[in-house]
Amino acid sequence: MRFNSILLVTALLGTFVTGSAAAAEADKNTWPQHTPDGQPKVEGYWLAVDYGMGCLQNPLAGVGCLKEGEEPGRGNRSKSPKAPSRIIDPADGEIPYQPWARTKQQYYLSNYFEPTRPEFLDPQQLCLPLGPVRQLTWHDVHVLQYPGYVLFEHEGGHVFRIIPLDGRPHIGSSLKLWMGDSRGHWEGNTLVVDVTNNNSKGRLSRAGDFASDKLHLVERFEFLDADHLRYRAVFDDPSTYTRPWTFGFDLKRAIFGAENPTKDDAHYEQWEEACYEGMKPVDYSLRSDRSEK
Repeated sequence: MRFNSILLVTALLGTFVTGSAAAAEADKNTWPQHTPDGQPKVEGYWLAVDYGMGCLQNPLAGVGCLKEGEEPGRGNRSKSPKAPSRIIDPADGEIPYQPWARTKQQYYLSNYFEPTRPEFLDPQQLCLPLGPVRQLTWHDVHVLQYPGYVLFEHEGGHVFRIIPLDGRPHIGSSLKLWMGDSRGHWEGNTLVVDVTNNNSKGRLSRAGDFASDKLHLVERFEFLDADHLRYRAVFDDPSTYTRPWTFGFDLKRAIFGAENPTKDDAHYEQWEEACYEGMKPVDYSLRSDRSEK
């Protein structure tokens, strides 16, 4: 009987250990996991599904953008294909500018390819920050989480955003910032970020789209599962637009330029992108023949 009891206990222990291991493995694969302070765990590298940093509006609107990978030049203005709009509302895919603002945007666009004054230069060409929304469309972003904070570390331009989650008020309205002042909170698996204090020095696209320093921006990062994210941003600026409008696109876990990004995450390291005005590709500086000007 003692022998049978030992066998029974051993069998029960084996079943318990096996069951515990299986439960632990299942729990590890359950999404979402959570950080110690209760945030859905979404750390890692994220990249726009349809990459392209220059486009906002509908190609039929006549205010499109350059095709991905195409450099601005004299010949591109008339023949460059335009990408689909990322504007979800209004339905026509256009930014609802006030008449004066539409005129200003067209003025920027018409002088983009042959700029003769500093105001015609896209701030991106000067290696300046792109603002909280456009920055997301350029290269990948590394999301990091700490107790009470979410941090966005952008590959492009090496810009970062620190988003407190503790309900603190925004900074004083007199202080304006390139990336604005962000305050966030979680609604389930959606990170909601309220952004104020934009300095209006950036552009929203290569087509000269812009907002004023009175812009109030609400972003929603809806994490659909472990590898997919839906982004929406509502622009509210009564001084520039006739109504609020919504911009959006999807992101996935990925590293810019990586063929198999989900497996490369653990070994990937962001390096500083030391952008400066007038820069040239690195391989130019390594050539022995520097006769090219």
